[in-house]
Amino acid sequence: MAKVNTKENFQDILWKGCDKLRNNMDPAEYKYVVLGLVFLKYISDKFELKYKEL
Repeated sequence: MAKVNTKENFQDILWKGCDKLRNNMDPAEYKYVVLGLVFLKYISDKFELKYKEL
């Protein structure tokens, strides 16, 4: 994965990844993919904050 320098670039990469994962998936099922990605982003942000704190 390419190094991401800005929030916009990160969001673009996430949306492109979501589109690839969705493929022919029913939108009702797609919410699970999106919720998983949101959770991973949340955990990543919390980890970075704690890492900087320590």
